[in-house]
Amino acid sequence: MKDLVQSVELGVSKRKGVKVTRPRVWLQNEAVRVGLAETLCTYVMMAFGLGSVAQVVTGQGAFGQYLSINLGFGLGVAMGVHVGGKVSGAHMNAAVSLAMCVFGRLGWKMLPLYVLAQLLGSFLAAGTIYAVYYEAIHDYCGGNLTVTGAKATAGIFATYPVPYLSIPAGFIDQVFGTAMLLLCLMALADQKNKPAATGHEPIVVGLLVLLIGISLGSNSGYAINPTRDIAPRVFTAIAGWGTDVFRAGNGWWWVPLVAPSIGGVLGAGLYRVMVEMHHPPPSGQGKGLLEEETVTLEKQENICANECV
Repeated sequence: MKDLVQSVELGVSKRKGVKVTRPRVWLQNEAVRVGLAETLCTYVMMAFGLGSVAQVVTGQGAFGQYLSINLGFGLGVAMGVHVGGKVSGAHMNAAVSLAMCVFGRLGWKMLPLYVLAQLLGSFLAAGTIYAVYYEAIHDYCGGNLTVTGAKATAGIFATYPVPYLSIPAGFIDQVFGTAMLLLCLMALADQKNKPAATGHEPIVVGLLVLLIGISLGSNSGYAINPTRDIAPRVFTAIAGWGTDVFRAGNGWWWVPLVAPSIGGVLGAGLYRVMVEMHHPPPSGQGKGLLEEETVTLEKQENICANECV
């Protein structure tokens, strides 16, 4: 209550024009701030996404359908961008971080930090949803935690292919889905094309993830994100599902780890080669042009970093 009063007094003082000295409690180290923000926004995205899957599976259709899962992940991404977008860029996806490094919009030295933060956020979210839905999961499967079969529950946390999908076809599925994700993200960030309106980036990126889910999700659950898949998979292996989570689907586990990383670079590169590199120069040359290019790059770094599943 004391903190609330102090907060209100601070706001009133600002409105009256009184100079207020803020307590120096914020973190000075940029890497720490970025790591914390990326962990939290990934956690938020994954908690909503995995929670939507748990609700559909354990409710046996009474509390949602496949579209509910797509909406859960899409809106979860949007909320994640709001949580960490101005601090870390809210990648929430190692494929996004890798593509940003390849195309010079993120320093390579930051890649391990982003990946570790995403892994931690995803792992914690899986643990949280397991705790929240613990009784529902055990009631649904009778306490028998399985990866395949009529009452399988491992799919709540990680992605698995449908029975007809081969490993090569699944690999292509994940490469293509992630390529579409990064291609569209590059377009949404391109200030010389038709970028997302300022302030609307979170919902637009969320709608992009929703679009991928409702058009490219049936084969294998559209992981399109290495850290989104591997961290919850490791959690399920520890929590009781065992090593079957790595054997199921003819050893499927490595596909959503490798294919999205390739697809992300391909999609971002395709947009850059076919569109971004061919923008005509703006009117005015010399110093003015250089300044405009610098501002554009800064905007792209902020917007294109916002993502996903």
